[in-house]
Amino acid sequence: MRIIFAGTPDFAVPALQALIDAGHQVALVLTQPDRPSGRGMKLKPGPVKALALQHGIPVFQPESLKPAEAQARIAAAAADVMIVAAYGLIIPTAVLQIPRFGCYNIHASLLPRWRGAAPIQRALLAGDAETGVTIMEVVPALDAGAMVSRGALPISERDTAQTLHDGLASLGAELMVAAMQELQLRGHLPATPQDESLVTYAHKLEKSEAAIDWSRSAADISRQIRAFNPFPVAQTTLNTETCRLWMATHVPGRAGPGEIVRLDDAITVGCGEGLLRIEELQMPGGKRMQARDFLRGHALHTGEFFGT
Repeated sequence: MRIIFAGTPDFAVPALQALIDAGHQVALVLTQPDRPSGRGMKLKPGPVKALALQHGIPVFQPESLKPAEAQARIAAAAADVMIVAAYGLIIPTAVLQIPRFGCYNIHASLLPRWRGAAPIQRALLAGDAETGVTIMEVVPALDAGAMVSRGALPISERDTAQTLHDGLASLGAELMVAAMQELQLRGHLPATPQDESLVTYAHKLEKSEAAIDWSRSAADISRQIRAFNPFPVAQTTLNTETCRLWMATHVPGRAGPGEIVRLDDAITVGCGEGLLRIEELQMPGGKRMQARDFLRGHALHTGEFFGT
């Protein structure tokens, strides 16, 4: 298959690599313009661009796909199909109609649940038992296209947004390669419309959501901490300083909200319901640390409190 691949971040890299490994011809990679990064704020290529350049694939980085010259460049690739994975730009209808067999997207949820910008984090926050990947037709409406295939991934009590991201990226790559094999053999991909009555939206994460409310249940706070790892990272206060929490699980028990009740390999803290075992945390100017290492250098005592 002759493919245009549209993607930008790490999530899209396994899919592009898998399509290359499967022997497809990636005629063009669409990716967002390079962004400033690091202390020097130098322009840095995104992960998809870096992989494309390694394989000698032409890269196109328009600020928008609406201009006629951008659409002409895409049409010149003469692609059979366009594949989208976390591209980050709106794809106009005129562009969707350019590839011979249309345009397909790798979406990190079991649609129609969690359409939108943050499906991995919202699934974790909601306490979903599983998440997954949907291969879907791209249409002008947000994540509303008919579904070609789906694959599920269970969510464990220790999963973070990062671990789920990595698992879903690999699963999406497998599903897309299988879809392209079927498209090549059949000349079309059967697709099932989404049930609009089951739609939920995964709204973009806001930094304000990172603040921990210790009156909530330990299960809720654990999900918050894991959903916001690696970004924006859940935070609270400890001895008037901002403390970032990277990993925590919930256990049975009762104590005042924010009260430290046990110090061992973890820091066990009271919540509105249940207890939270903090396993990894970070103070201002310091590194992420396992709780047992943190306690060697910080004089915490039971009866002290997290939060205000």
